[in-house]
Amino acid sequence: MTITHPPLSLAARATRVGGVVRRDFAALRRSPIRMFEIVFWPTVELLVWGFVTLFLQSQRVPFVAAFLLGAVLLWQVLQKASNEISIAFLEDIWSRNLLNVQVSPLSTVEYVIGLIVFSFGKVVFAIAVMAGLALAFYGFGITVFGAGLIPFMVLLLVMGWSLGLVGISAVLRFGENAQVIAWSLVFIVQPLAGIFYPVDVLPAPLQAIASFLPATHVFTGMRTVLNGGAVPWDSLALAAALDVVYLAATLGLFVWALRYARARGKLSRFGE
Repeated sequence: MTITHPPLSLAARATRVGGVVRRDFAALRRSPIRMFEIVFWPTVELLVWGFVTLFLQSQRVPFVAAFLLGAVLLWQVLQKASNEISIAFLEDIWSRNLLNVQVSPLSTVEYVIGLIVFSFGKVVFAIAVMAGLALAFYGFGITVFGAGLIPFMVLLLVMGWSLGLVGISAVLRFGENAQVIAWSLVFIVQPLAGIFYPVDVLPAPLQAIASFLPATHVFTGMRTVLNGGAVPWDSLALAAALDVVYLAATLGLFVWALRYARARGKLSRFGE
């Protein structure tokens, strides 16, 4: 017996979101190259910075090794959260499937939630692999972050999704040539957020810009915790407020860009 739900019910919406996740997971499961890529570049970056840390230790540089390894792990949360949601959307373009998605019963919100849920699973898997390697090779465990680990990761995930939505919106508005924005936008944040160094080293104007980035407060809090201090909950609360504002704004931007593409018939031309 087939069980159906009212189209606008929560159960029906959850089913459609689950359909997006299952579709993307099926494509991933049938592509060993995609599965390999999830962990390849994060692992390479972890190994490179890990060897740099070992070199600094051998030279008796007054530097805490956990700073670099912790920064690499949390940076990957931000980077992959942004890139994975962009990739999930771009794959609909590359496979010429975006128009099919848009004419299905799937709403825009359900589609975005499906992309976010699937990207979240990929990020968790990649970070779990990296955390295991960091512990095995360098003796660094992510539990060193203590009570701050979960809020650190959540705040970076939300910021990454916001950046990913900006990149997707750029592709919808300007066409496939804007794919570079989806790939590279997160790297514009990297030098400003003080990932591998305190923001105090930045020029004053850039420090002012950095203060409006949730990631800045997260990485500053990371260094505070690794220095033996308490989790700066006030700074994390500010980062959370900024995340809420940015996520709401980027969702609005995505909806506007999608309507723009629909109104001008651009969806049917993607992938040509």
